[in-house]
Amino acid sequence: MVDDHTGHAPELRSLLPDEWDSAYGTLLRAFGGPPEAEEERQLWRDLTEFGRFLAAWDGDRCVASAGAFSFRLTVPGGASVPAAGVTMVSVAATHRRRGLLTAMMRRQLDDIRSWDEPLAVLTASEPAIYGRFGYGAATFQLDAEIDTVRAGLTVPDGTDGVRLRYADPAEALDACEAVYARLVPGRPGMLARRPGWERLGLLDPESTRGGASPLQCVVAERDGATVGYARFRVKPSWGPGGPEGEVALSALEALDPAAGAALWRFLFDLDLTSSLRVRGRPVDDAWQYLVKDVRRCRPALRDALYVRPVEVGAALAARTYRTPVDVVLEVEDAFCPWNAGRWRLSGDAKGAACEPTRDPADLALSARELGAAYLGGVSLTALAAAGRVRELRPGALAEASTAFTNDPAPWLPHGF
Repeated sequence: MVDDHTGHAPELRSLLPDEWDSAYGTLLRAFGGPPEAEEERQLWRDLTEFGRFLAAWDGDRCVASAGAFSFRLTVPGGASVPAAGVTMVSVAATHRRRGLLTAMMRRQLDDIRSWDEPLAVLTASEPAIYGRFGYGAATFQLDAEIDTVRAGLTVPDGTDGVRLRYADPAEALDACEAVYARLVPGRPGMLARRPGWERLGLLDPESTRGGASPLQCVVAERDGATVGYARFRVKPSWGPGGPEGEVALSALEALDPAAGAALWRFLFDLDLTSSLRVRGRPVDDAWQYLVKDVRRCRPALRDALYVRPVEVGAALAARTYRTPVDVVLEVEDAFCPWNAGRWRLSGDAKGAACEPTRDPADLALSARELGAAYLGGVSLTALAAAGRVRELRPGALAEASTAFTNDPAPWLPHGF
């Protein structure tokens, strides 16, 4: 890491609180676009864990940054595992191709290991960047533009027994967070929200609404208890034939099928609207099986959470496996060489162990592929078909691939 102009390397160190504005300015410049609203900027500052954020300095100028939130991530089996949420990664355009990103990733992964966090996770602005550091795409998300007039909806028994009411988003926050917290253990990829993160779902700067209404909230209740909620905005529009308003869904969580169906039906039936825009939903989201005509929904898939095993043994032992498995994995990991070598994984639906071994390998793969398969949403068989996993013992691929899968599909509910 050398500065081409001065011959001196920028100084890489932990970010101090009074340096946050400078580092965040570097980040915003790297990503482009208009300035963020003050409420959004303040939220990210409040969430910053300064002992976990790095910045590179060229004199008094911040020229690169990389942070890591302290998360707990649900893994298959329901355990809540410590994970570093890598975030706010940027390098100033004036300092590209000088090794700054590699230096930050090196320092950061060493730090994460010292914090005894077996996983690192991120959402990638440019996915091609992070594969070389061992991150694999582990979850995907579903977007859709639903024609609510033509798609139609069929709801299950019990839907009419759910009471819906409008609520102020802030006043309903505690009840909504209680619903979210109950759902976290049941789906890999979900994050247990630490204090402060609940504010993320309430961000509503006027500059980001794009002509839509302020954030609205509807809660679903049964016997006086909150069993679900939806947050959304409505963008009015009128065409030659009448109203063509759009509902933009921000969040929807429900504790049972009837509560979920009641919320989806409400969104489909809003007056003066004809479309529903959804972003970042689970790939197995229930609305796909409630609609009568899925072709009117224009679903699209995109990558979401990237996972990197920082400590292979601890990471694989932290989750459970759908079927019994006993395989030796030959792991390639040039960037975190302590992971490289053979690991015997043995486990089932009750628990697992993963220890170094000298036994012959059954499968060979890199840390990136292990990260992609870790949450159960990407199959080892599919990775093998792409030449990214090699079977060294006949039958080992099918055994391991089945064991790694999970139902429901893993899902990251919000970015970071």
